[in-house]
Amino acid sequence: MCGFLLRRTRDPHLAEDLAQETFVKATRALLGWRGENAAAWLLTIARNVLVDHVRRHRHELALPDPDELGVPALHVESLVVHDVLDRLSEQHRRLLTLVYFEGFSLVEVAAMTGKKHATIKTAVWRARAAFADVYGVPHD
Repeated sequence: MCGFLLRRTRDPHLAEDLAQETFVKATRALLGWRGENAAAWLLTIARNVLVDHVRRHRHELALPDPDELGVPALHVESLVVHDVLDRLSEQHRRLLTLVYFEGFSLVEVAAMTGKKHATIKTAVWRARAAFADVYGVPHD
């Protein structure tokens, strides 16, 4: 969770503050937790804390560098991307959104879904291939 916040803010002090706020909110919400995946639950709270922070301060955060995420770059050119994403399966759309738009690493996505890192890596590769097929770009 701290790594996610640091990659998104690129500011260690802000990431620490947001992590602290995340733990405070998680502690308050603990009674409402239904026993689902704890990592996914905590990462969701962290993402919401980050979104709230961005809204309060009215500034945009840069997308993380694909090298930091351990995935190849996805070249986003225009609104066509959203059209292509809408035509993908729910699983492919969700994976690409988590990794490329929300900035979660493959390890974090694996923790959120309860799947192995290698499984998520393969699933993201397949999602990228499906995206390329719909977009009309040759892939390897």
